[in-house]
Amino acid sequence: MKEATGELNMTVVTVVAIAAVAAFFYAFVWPSIKVNILNSAKCSNAYNCQCTGKTCKCTYFDDNQKETEVTCPNNAGMENK
Repeated sequence: MKEATGELNMTVVTVVAIAAVAAFFYAFVWPSIKVNILNSAKCSNAYNCQCTGKTCKCTYFDDNQKETEVTCPNNAGMENK
């Protein structure tokens, strides 16, 4: 019976540890990843880019088909897109 109780305790510790790592991921890591994905999508659909240095000010259409400005990295070939 002692061995079964020990295994149950380790199972509970493992489940709690996995839940803590998942909560940390969704609270701190995922929002940053999501923002980067959305910005990449905006920059890939951007046009009328004015580049200076490492960044470009570009225009894109948002979900409401309204022109919106976005700042994108100055990748090779992005000049005067």
